[in-house]
Amino acid sequence: MSQTSADESAKPLPPAHIAIIMDGNNRWAKKKHLPSVAGHKAGAVAVRKAVEAAAESGVNVLTLFAFSSENWQRPKVEVEGLMSLFMRSLKKEVKRLKEHNIRLRVIGDLSQFSPALQKQIQLSESETAYNSGMSLVIAANYGGRWDITQAAKNVCQAVLNGDMSIDDIDEAGIGEYIQLADLPCPDLLIRTSGEERLSNFLLWQTAYSEFVFLPVLWPDFDKAHFNEALSIYHGRQRRYGGR
Repeated sequence: MSQTSADESAKPLPPAHIAIIMDGNNRWAKKKHLPSVAGHKAGAVAVRKAVEAAAESGVNVLTLFAFSSENWQRPKVEVEGLMSLFMRSLKKEVKRLKEHNIRLRVIGDLSQFSPALQKQIQLSESETAYNSGMSLVIAANYGGRWDITQAAKNVCQAVLNGDMSIDDIDEAGIGEYIQLADLPCPDLLIRTSGEERLSNFLLWQTAYSEFVFLPVLWPDFDKAHFNEALSIYHGRQRRYGGR
């Protein structure tokens, strides 16, 4: 066996699914005495770097927390800027995603977005629906508690419809109605900016994820930081409650 093939065989497998809480855009802008929208624009550039790094590493699913259900409480001008940036990014990046065989999915309560943005989301998803490479999931107007609540409602409806009985309600049954039920749960969750909490993100799906908290602000996140998180992940032992 050649040295190259031996090195490749010894290389640890990448996480199947990585989730990232992209935190620090506002602090980045504030440090540079710029408006918040400048931080979000810089953050969009970091998104591209993260997507490229994940795809190159062989990750199957990358989920990014773009806009939480609590973010509507931010100043109106900032929210409007975020919505405008989301629309532009969807239009601009779809071609790049198609070129790299990446499938786009958006999860969350999309009904709260403008009709134009909802239409663009649907168009972007449909244009990449048959791509067979990495899945890029954008969580927008998403909250983990909302996710579990919606699943509970759907389970109740299934019982009322006679499609399942109360005795059928178990972890697996509820899990079928959770967002991303058809994808593996995140192996690794990364949060930038030094904050160490989930902030209502993928509460059900990250039950056994490894968490890596990095001090870097999101707009400064690059491939080196991505690889640092992977290195930390590979140094962990995942026991799932066992020994």
